[in-house]
Amino acid sequence: MSEELAKLLANGGINRVSMGVQTFSDERLRFLHRRHKSNQILPAVKALRKAGIKNISVDLIFGFPGQTIDEWRDDLQKALALDVEHISAYSLMYEDGTPLTRMLDEGKIVALDDETCREMYYSLIDTMTEAGYEHYEISNFCKPGYRSQHNSDYWRPWEKHYIGLGAGAHSYDGKRRYWNVCDVKRYIEGHYMEGEEILDDDMRYNDLITTALRTKDGIDLDIVENYLGKDYRSYLSQCAEKEIKNGRLSINGTHISLTREGLYVSNDVMAELIKV
Repeated sequence: MSEELAKLLANGGINRVSMGVQTFSDERLRFLHRRHKSNQILPAVKALRKAGIKNISVDLIFGFPGQTIDEWRDDLQKALALDVEHISAYSLMYEDGTPLTRMLDEGKIVALDDETCREMYYSLIDTMTEAGYEHYEISNFCKPGYRSQHNSDYWRPWEKHYIGLGAGAHSYDGKRRYWNVCDVKRYIEGHYMEGEEILDDDMRYNDLITTALRTKDGIDLDIVENYLGKDYRSYLSQCAEKEIKNGRLSINGTHISLTREGLYVSNDVMAELIKV
């Protein structure tokens, strides 16, 4: 990020920039094969501010092999010192077919233990909320009034639809999901939609569980009934009872949401609620 590029973005109508900071450790940036160094992060933010960008988000990663709690807390303090409007933080994931997973399988690295990752996540929540950021989604924090509008739409599938533009982009119209060809050359030549998936009510219900439950607002049982019918409301209520007793879900009126204990194991909680 240079001052020239920042001006180009601002003059072109861009009003929000999200940057993949990931970590302030040069050693870990090299481990991720990132192109930037830690000493480029603050100047990038300053260049954007100088150009007039008033809405900046940064992404962070925690749970690196060998990472300590204190090192993660240091990353958080440095991120807060940037005084950006939005911070997203994700646990390092090992995806099939990636170089990172091959290193893990070959014993070249050792994954951080789950208990340390859990402590890092809770430290993230406490640090960000104490600094005045709203924890509005599992991995997302913002200053008041700066929730990501783009992502928030994805978490409300019962009322928000979207069109994906460009190679590999996905779209959703409430009745189906469809996606474009991934090959850029073919897309430019005019080959657009590659496939589609027609959604039935069970699929819509599962989408609602795996999106809305991620948010601070959780799931409103009235919305489930209006969107899909009384049977789905009843099904969700029955499935949620166990998780409420386990302390991983809470219910307030008609709203069901994840508790602090449920946030870290959200995938497990969602697996108990979806229809298979």
